Amino acid sequence: MEDLIAAGKVRHFGLSEAAADTIRRAHAVQPVTAIQSEYSLWTRDPEPEVLPVREELGIGFVPWSPLGMGYLTGKVASTSTFGVNDFRAGSPRFTPEAMQANQAVVEAVQQLAAAKRASRPRRWRSLGSSQEDPASCRSSARAAWTA
Repeated sequence: MEDLIAAGKVRHFGLSEAAADTIRRAHAVQPVTAIQSEYSLWTRDPEPEVLPVREELGIGFVPWSPLGMGYLTGKVASTSTFGVNDFRAGSPRFTPEAMQANQAVVEAVQQLAAAKRASRPRRWRSLGSSQEDPASCRSSARAAWTA
């Protein structure tokens, strides 16, 4: 990758769903421009290790699926089915039982959005993708869920 960048054939180098150690190793060889990882109020996995490393090294962050592959928008019902080529068809999060269990979260987002006069997706993105202070996002979400 370093040679391709030096030759001007690649402008930016990024990683997807990389662990903190992988990011450090890659960045030591060739500066990483951005990290892409699944990140929403539903999936906060990058917070403990990836986001701090990204900040320390000055790497950008692109949240993948901030709306939970559509589920957190409220547009996917617990009775929804997915085509065989749809990733969600094989995901444990999208079984009817899991979707029913998570319906309370979607309803909490709807209530919060209504209180803030924002669309569900707009409010969800603002809570779920803040790079500045992820902890405050969690606190806001928890407050909304218990309200």
